[in-house]
Amino acid sequence: MEAAELEFDIIIADVDETNPPGMAGHLVPEFLAKKKAAAISERATDAIIVAADTVVLLDDEILGKPTDEQNAIEILTKLSGRVHQVVTGVCMQRGEKQHAFSVTTEVHFRPLTHEQIVHFVTNYKPYDKAGAYAIQEWIGMVGIEKINGDYYNVMGLPIGEVVKVLEEFNFGL
Repeated sequence: MEAAELEFDIIIADVDETNPPGMAGHLVPEFLAKKKAAAISERATDAIIVAADTVVLLDDEILGKPTDEQNAIEILTKLSGRVHQVVTGVCMQRGEKQHAFSVTTEVHFRPLTHEQIVHFVTNYKPYDKAGAYAIQEWIGMVGIEKINGDYYNVMGLPIGEVVKVLEEFNFGL
């Protein structure tokens, strides 16, 4: 948002990020973004709230944040040579006005060697990243063959769509 020259404050939404049992993976990010927006709206009543959540889906399975080094290696091994989806749900709210949407980007990973995966995990420690990677880091440059969709969505926020919605729904731009 800073690079898009939008002024903002970060407010952490302390919400339970458990999705309802049986919810399809592609619906989870928007569901969680709405929960985050609702929690923040109680404290920031007149603010324009932009809440988001991102998941990495491989064969409709959510690949969350790795629990440790071994789990990060396992996740990246699953992604190696495969196509997966990154889905970001966004909920924008000001007072009673709310607009929620999801953006999906298809990511094509090249086949990675075990040594490349271990190198990345050891040096970049991707434990706070869904799918155990960040596209803007080494693994993105070396391991991602192509994407179909929004690059910034893979980074965690489809900023172009956020700006468009801010303008279209007269949230204050």
